[in-house]
Amino acid sequence: MLQLKIDNNRIECGTDEAGRGCLAGPVTAAAVILPDGFTHPFLNDSKQLTEKQRNALRPIIEKEAICFHVVHVMMGEIDEINILNASIVAMHRAISGLSQIPDFIAVDGNRFKPYDKIPFECVVKGDSKFLHIAAASVLAKTHRDEFMVKIHEDFPHYNWQRNKGYPTVEHRDAIRKYGSTKFHRNSFQLLPKQKNTVSDE
Repeated sequence: MLQLKIDNNRIECGTDEAGRGCLAGPVTAAAVILPDGFTHPFLNDSKQLTEKQRNALRPIIEKEAICFHVVHVMMGEIDEINILNASIVAMHRAISGLSQIPDFIAVDGNRFKPYDKIPFECVVKGDSKFLHIAAASVLAKTHRDEFMVKIHEDFPHYNWQRNKGYPTVEHRDAIRKYGSTKFHRNSFQLLPKQKNTVSDE
């Protein structure tokens, strides 16, 4: 069973990102402060939930949270500062958008940079251990998926409504056939490197 937060005596936000491994679209982060006593029977790491469950949880989290904020960091900035830094920047911006300043930050994963001198702790697989990180995981994932479904309408060849920009065989086949778009990350290897088939003989 997931715990509410790391330190029950502090105003603590959970933060997480979605879309780090994608070839297209933004990296999206959310920060969430949940009220004391919050619980939900199937809130968990968004990757462990079905799309239907995530979409059902999103309005519950947004209604019940003391505050939350979601931020997209777009492709150009990802290409400029790299995906790790973009993920951390997204989490920083999500935290800065909260209407209440947290005393402590619980971060999913193992990489973060100090934010505004607020103490923090990185938790590997934190979205399956703490409710506020799981809530941030769900919000980041659902908001990002919503963005990808919207831009799919203008670029249907890539089927982003299904693959959400991840490097699936279908997505890479479409890149091979139609090229890249303004929503692709130019700093990423969009297509696997071709194996050298030239004989030495």
